[in-house]
Amino acid sequence: MSYPTTLSKELLEQAQRELNEDPKRVREDIEHIRQWIKKQPHLHIRTDDAFILRFLRGCKFSLEKTKQKIDMHFTLKAMVPEWYRGRDPEDPVTREILKRGIMVALKDLDNKNRRVLIMRNNYDAKEYELSVLNKAIYMLGDVFYEIDEIHQVTGLVMIMDLKDSTMAHFLLYPPAVMKKAMVLWQDGYCARHKGMYYINMNSAFETMFKAFSVFFNEKMKKRLKVYGADYEEIYKDIPKRIMPKEYGGEAGTMEEIAG
Repeated sequence: MSYPTTLSKELLEQAQRELNEDPKRVREDIEHIRQWIKKQPHLHIRTDDAFILRFLRGCKFSLEKTKQKIDMHFTLKAMVPEWYRGRDPEDPVTREILKRGIMVALKDLDNKNRRVLIMRNNYDAKEYELSVLNKAIYMLGDVFYEIDEIHQVTGLVMIMDLKDSTMAHFLLYPPAVMKKAMVLWQDGYCARHKGMYYINMNSAFETMFKAFSVFFNEKMKKRLKVYGADYEEIYKDIPKRIMPKEYGGEAGTMEEIAG
């Protein structure tokens, strides 16, 4: 193998089928994007193989789409510098947020080898400033994208648990901020979003949910699923064996998974 990868033979074959990843051409494509980055005066960014390969996979090895995605990624990040500036994983508040398990990546993959993330509002809405909260969440997300190569091929599913959500949590995100967050999540990153599942949705939040759903692109709208508290329905897509105990699963508690 002439380029960096931790993927199994089976996943590399899947990448060839679904992402147009041609082993004979990957090295050339990586170098093409690297030279392009170096010629962009506004992009002072990494040019290592793993970083570029991640974007190539996210764009199914279209060189032009990869250039657009890289440019968009850093343009959108620049729109919300307070979420990215001054990151410090040792900061006490950041560590507290991460330990709380507001966003957790499940340790095992689902039946389609997809990575599953769970997000929940298990904190008092008055407890953290939005910029501090989002800085921790996006920092965790960036680390996840960096170390989890499998999801680059198989994709990921996001489960949004609204059990502890209050109106105050939703009001943290005025429409302008929510739009930035959703555009960044959907268009700024090169992840393959395979599903967005909302659980513990109740009537009190249906109107708010509909208001926010206008910011989803057409692809994500088709992959949205809304559930109540019937986890048996979730198990049809996400197996019980990988779900936390809080959701009737067999994979330990959210605290244990969050580490």
